[in-house]
Amino acid sequence: MLENLIPKILKKEKKRPFNQKAIVKKYAPQTAERCPYCQSREIVKRGKRKKKYEIVQLYLCKECGRTFTPQTVKGKHYPLKLILDSLSTYNLGYTLEDTSRIIKEKFGILAKPNTISNWVKEFSPLCRYSRLRRFGSKLYSSNQIVPGLSLYHRQIYKFRIHRSKLTLLIQEELKHHKLAPLKEFLEAMFEECPHHFFRKGQRISQTKANFPNLGRVKIIEKHNFANRLARLVLQAVKENKFRHEEIQKFFIYNDSVTVATEVPVYLLQDDLDHMESQLDFEIPLKIEDNLTGHIDLIQMRNGIIHILDYKPGAEKEKPIVQLTLYALAMSRLTGLRLYNFKCAWFDQNHYFEFFPLHVVYRLKENQPRVSRNQGRLEITKK
Repeated sequence: MLENLIPKILKKEKKRPFNQKAIVKKYAPQTAERCPYCQSREIVKRGKRKKKYEIVQLYLCKECGRTFTPQTVKGKHYPLKLILDSLSTYNLGYTLEDTSRIIKEKFGILAKPNTISNWVKEFSPLCRYSRLRRFGSKLYSSNQIVPGLSLYHRQIYKFRIHRSKLTLLIQEELKHHKLAPLKEFLEAMFEECPHHFFRKGQRISQTKANFPNLGRVKIIEKHNFANRLARLVLQAVKENKFRHEEIQKFFIYNDSVTVATEVPVYLLQDDLDHMESQLDFEIPLKIEDNLTGHIDLIQMRNGIIHILDYKPGAEKEKPIVQLTLYALAMSRLTGLRLYNFKCAWFDQNHYFEFFPLHVVYRLKENQPRVSRNQGRLEITKK
C-alpha cells in the first residue's frame, strides 16, 4: 500500500517547487513607515497581494488615499532579496550559470541565467562595480576576492575587504598611489589585530570630547550613491537589526569604491599625546586604557579615504566626535596624514560630510581659517 502512495506523493512535491510561507516569512520586505507619495505617517494595512514567489503587504494612506507596498522596485516576480543576492554573487566573479545554481540552493527558487543577466544590466547604473568586474576577476578568484573575518569583540563584527578594488584603485589611479598604506593595514589586520584591546577599554562610539573647533566645523549635506544604494537595500530588509549587515555586504560587493567594512581601529593615550605634541592637534581627551571601535564602511575615491557610518535617521544625528576619532585612529595606524581623510554619516535620505582635520587642528591667533565649500576652497578670517 505504501509503495503505491510514493509516486503520488512525489507528484505532489513536484507541483510545489518552493515553500511559499517560508519565503514570505524570511524574505518579505520590512513594514512601511510612511506613504511614498505624500510622506504621511497616517497609514494602515489594507490586505495583501499575492505574487508569484511572495505575498506582499498592502498599505493605505489616510491622507492621500493611495494604496502602496513598502517596496518601490516595481514589476518584479522575484523577491527583491533574491535579486540583490544574485547581483552580489555575480559581482564576486561567478558566472551567470554558477550564480543561478547558488541562488537556487539558497532560496529554493530558480532564476535563469538570462534573468540574472537582465538584472545585472538593469541595476548597473547603481552597482558600479560591474565596470571593474572583468578586471577584478582576473586578479582574484571568486572565493578570494572578498575575504572575511568574524571579530568577537563584545559582539560579533564581520570584517571584510575587497582585494580587487584595493588593487585596481591604488595601481590604476595616480591620485590613489599615496593611499597604498591603507591596503597594507587592511591586509595585516587579518593576522595582527590586537583582539585583547577590544575586549576592554572604552568604545569610540560612546566617547565624548569637547573639541574647541566643534561648533565651527563646516558640514556639507549632499546626495550621492550611498543614499541610493541604502534606499534599494533597505527595501529587502525585514528586521531593523539586520540593516547594518545588509548595507555593508551590498556596498562592498557592488559599489565601485567601498573597499572595507567593520574595520577595527584603536587609539592609545600615547597616540593622542604624539598628535598634540608633534602635529599641533588639539585633542581634549584623556583615556585610561584605550579607545576602540569598528568603522562601518571605508571608501577610496577622488584621492581621499572616506570613513562612512550608517546612521538610521541621519538628519537627527551628529556623530562628529565619533567619526573624528575614527579618522585619527586610521591616520595613526596607516601612517597617512589626516588631510587624506574625510568623514560622513548617512541614511537612505541624507548624507553629511566634513573634514576631521578641521576639528582637531589648533588654530593660531590671527591665522586664516581654511574651509572647503562643495569642492571650492574658501579662506575666511577668524
